[in-house]
Amino acid sequence: MIADWLDLTLEGHASARGMGRIPSGRYEIVAPGVLEICPDDSGPHARPVVISAGIHGNETAPIELMGELIAGLESGHLIAGAPLLLILGNLPAIRTGERFHATNLNRLFRRTETATAISVDAGNAAAGKANDCPADDEPARARQLMAAVDDFYARFPPADGTRRLHYDMHTAIRDSHYPRFAVVPFSEGAAISSTQWSHLSAAGLQAVLHQHQHSWTFSHYSRHYHDADAFTLELGQVHPFGENDMVALAPMSQLLAALAMGIEAPSAAPERMAYFKVEIELMRRSTDFRLCFNDDVANFTTFTPGTVVAEDGEAGPCTVGDTPLSVVFPNARVEIGARAALLLAACEPPQVALASDHTSSE
Repeated sequence: MIADWLDLTLEGHASARGMGRIPSGRYEIVAPGVLEICPDDSGPHARPVVISAGIHGNETAPIELMGELIAGLESGHLIAGAPLLLILGNLPAIRTGERFHATNLNRLFRRTETATAISVDAGNAAAGKANDCPADDEPARARQLMAAVDDFYARFPPADGTRRLHYDMHTAIRDSHYPRFAVVPFSEGAAISSTQWSHLSAAGLQAVLHQHQHSWTFSHYSRHYHDADAFTLELGQVHPFGENDMVALAPMSQLLAALAMGIEAPSAAPERMAYFKVEIELMRRSTDFRLCFNDDVANFTTFTPGTVVAEDGEAGPCTVGDTPLSVVFPNARVEIGARAALLLAACEPPQVALASDHTSSE
């Protein structure tokens, strides 16, 4: 029973391997916290989909969304129509309610210079445990998850005219003027499929942030190495299990259900979302560094031209130029040489054919 798999995995009692059936397909546990769903029949809009949650262990709303999806597939309320790979990321950190243990898992998804795709068995061997992911060893877990994604995408190539898809679901540490937003990983390859913007808009996303360089996050891994439509989705603020506003995430749940069934997802006008691009990556260069605003400032707070947003003993002041800039992910306590914040400029929505013809699903 795959609903039991979720509970047992979170408790640390699930088997690392196993298989069985759901009403409309079969499932296989391919690694600890990694569940594959293969439908008996493909839906008309089927594509291989990776859905991940819990890459940071204290971000619980995405895990609850995954639980709803699994329950629908097991009960038969949702008819499986597309290959799915469902991933619970940092299992030890999820169990202790911490963001991570030794290091941030979401900075480790990068192959070595000589590595290409590796098998799931090799990834499991690299992780070093048969029935669970290793505590305090995020690098080993990253290798295990990269191997699972490589194997899944190799066995389920997209149909002509479609792309692989990866939604890596998170919640943010701080408040935000746009509580639900998508981060688009940098890529030198093909642009994101235009239909994604209308699907994300209908799912209740309020803003889109385009990354400006490689970042080695989990969603970046799928986009960079597999040419997938891939996003980091920030779905509200961090809360304990049972305290998340799942009503606000109901449209996101509908999108996940459509993907699992291989049917057309709800659409809404892409221009309902605000769009941003990274203008400045603010780095900490010395011990004498500070951000010139309150620690609790919300993501997407805007600073007017001439505002000094940071001071650094080596790099000097960082002052907003002629264009207003908004801040996301500020953290003055990062180590020297690390990113302390991103400063964003507003940008135009993507050019989507017939964007004005999209109708809201609400």
